[in-house]
Amino acid sequence: MKINTINKKEIEKFSNMASEWWNPEGKFKSLHKFNPIRIKYIRDNTVKHFKIKSQKQPLKNLSILDIGCGGGLLSEPMRKLGASVTGIDASKTNIDIANIHSKKSKLKINYICASPESLKINQKFDIILNMEIVEHVEDVNYFINKSSEFLKKDGLMYVATLNKTLKSYLFAIIGAEYILRWLPIDTHQWDKFIEPSKLIEYGKNNSLKLEKLDGMVFNPIIDEWKLSADNSVNYIIQFKKI
Repeated sequence: MKINTINKKEIEKFSNMASEWWNPEGKFKSLHKFNPIRIKYIRDNTVKHFKIKSQKQPLKNLSILDIGCGGGLLSEPMRKLGASVTGIDASKTNIDIANIHSKKSKLKINYICASPESLKINQKFDIILNMEIVEHVEDVNYFINKSSEFLKKDGLMYVATLNKTLKSYLFAIIGAEYILRWLPIDTHQWDKFIEPSKLIEYGKNNSLKLEKLDGMVFNPIIDEWKLSADNSVNYIIQFKKI
């Protein structure tokens, strides 16, 4: 078993783009477009799971660990929804950017430069976010294993990633990187994409029960991402710790 999940080339790649995190027209433009559907999905399913009554800050009293938080694009909205948030990333540059931006936004978020296997805290969380991160790590099963150690029983883990299909190669790499230039070339490596069935298997290996599996597709007419039954490119899984 590998002693860490860090892919140094991936960390270096995202560290070099770190200054772009909060630029909606920059190298993370596609992630800014993607963010609303991610936030809604997490909020709505969390509210349903924990039987939360509607309120201004529905995630109040819940704790979230955002793994591979980058510059904080998800950590900040989760904090605004009321959750106490810890964001970790193996890139110190990303963590520095996240810290600076959260202070400007006057949001209290605990950012730590760490990977799941190197994180030295005793806390367990209600929710763990592994969003657009598993396709950039070494040994996904081990990564899920170390992540799940920080999840409370009956807590939720959300994992969003890319399916390993011909369609995902054509859309997420050829289309998004080379033709439309939504992403820098070499943002993704197709051989690192993972089928839902394999991710579900890794979940079972680590006491994570599949609750939901949804596809996400981009609608160019309205310029928005939507949930879909089609998980052949982008998909999101909701696990429950048992």
